[in-house]
Amino acid sequence: MNTDRRSVMSYAIVGFGKIGQALAHAFARKNIDVTVASRRPPEALAPQARAIGPTVVAKSLRDALEADTIILAVPFGKHREVAKALPSWKGKTVIDATNAFGVPLEELDGLPSSVVVAKAFTGAKLVKGFNHLVAATLAADPIVEGGHRVVFLSSDDEDATAPVAALAKQLGFAPVELGKLNEGGALVHARGRTWGQLIFQDLFKKEQ
Repeated sequence: MNTDRRSVMSYAIVGFGKIGQALAHAFARKNIDVTVASRRPPEALAPQARAIGPTVVAKSLRDALEADTIILAVPFGKHREVAKALPSWKGKTVIDATNAFGVPLEELDGLPSSVVVAKAFTGAKLVKGFNHLVAATLAADPIVEGGHRVVFLSSDDEDATAPVAALAKQLGFAPVELGKLNEGGALVHARGRTWGQLIFQDLFKKEQ
């Protein structure tokens, strides 16, 4: 029996587009329970969720947000709508898998996009992660040629990164912690129509 399903943590993916579905495939591959939700009613998501795997369950946004850890997989501009769904996010971990690609820099006030997201989710522990891989790569088996595909993580809350790194390992990825959002984490943030500083481009050319 896969012991991953015994985890005391509960997970939800908010957003069920290409990235949300890719993440759901990653959970299903490892037989880890995950709730999926979007602005659409759960019955609209249920057929696709069932097709991905039995551990992927579509629920309403309200029910999905009861999870301990929420993976934000909506378009960047929609994060505020999700944030308004709860009066306080205290006690929740939010994994920001969004990208502000194409968003004018002035809309971000010169800040990394995840800093902007963190401000909307009052009280949450926010971790940037799972954002640098395209959907097809994210959905594929992360074990490649004997190695594990890398997932970069960054957060201003040191306590938040460890459990997200543990989740990444459960899903078969190799987590690499980059430090705070405006330091190492800024390297993998989209800015306008550029992708961070592209400093890691050569590292994952082979994997994409």
